[in-house]
Amino acid sequence: MFGTTLLLALRSIARHKLRSFLTTLGIIIGVAAVVTMVTLGRATTAQVQKNISSLGTNILQIRPGQGFGRGGGGPPPAPFKPEDVTAIAQQIAGVTAVAPQAQASATAIYEGANWQTTINGTTNAYFEVQAWPLTSGRYWTPQEESAGRAVCIIGSTVRQNLWRGGEAVGTRFRIGSISCDVIGVLSTRGQAGFGGDQDDVVIMPIKTVQRRFTGNRDIRLMLVGVDQAYSTSTVQAGITDLLRERRNITAGKDDDFNIFDTKQISDT
Repeated sequence: MFGTTLLLALRSIARHKLRSFLTTLGIIIGVAAVVTMVTLGRATTAQVQKNISSLGTNILQIRPGQGFGRGGGGPPPAPFKPEDVTAIAQQIAGVTAVAPQAQASATAIYEGANWQTTINGTTNAYFEVQAWPLTSGRYWTPQEESAGRAVCIIGSTVRQNLWRGGEAVGTRFRIGSISCDVIGVLSTRGQAGFGGDQDDVVIMPIKTVQRRFTGNRDIRLMLVGVDQAYSTSTVQAGITDLLRERRNITAGKDDDFNIFDTKQISDT
């Protein structure tokens, strides 16, 4: 019975060669399209996870502001202060380091070449919270940080556009209205998970950026490193309670800050 059915099928295929070829071709193209889309989807997911995990899998990002879909026409939430950074680092168990950030943008100039870039003011805790090794040079010293010295660690994009890939450590360039000594060059990270060039950055001590660029002590972002021995959700809850108390948010009122778990983002 099976042999007869197979024989009839083969005769039908032989009798209608063009139709059989087109049917086979359609099946091949359909299967290939499905395999390609699944492969691309997995590759994209892996790349996003890789980019976010480069920030560190146990990192909380804290920003002032209400969650998506809330808010209104009232005044914007107050920025964080240096005292908030100290309080989180000292009072919340499981926190390994807290890196405040103050950002600005400016034109960097070196020997006739210029490049518009982002200035990120932070502390040495930034390099404790997330691993970002140097390809050359060094990080700034505690003395340079506390004094707010004009020392810079540059990303590879800035190095490529101003120094044309040449040696930058030990040179001085102008950024905005100040001259800055290059003490280190960061390794290449590439594009961020949600767009943007992570390597297009100049990192300086936060006191320098606040004093010479922003003109205030405001902090718009904190990166909090969480010890792997602790539950990230527990640490996040502790930070929430502490900030609500410090920002005088009474019971029943919404938080005026957001805490994002980078690991949860990378797992979605």
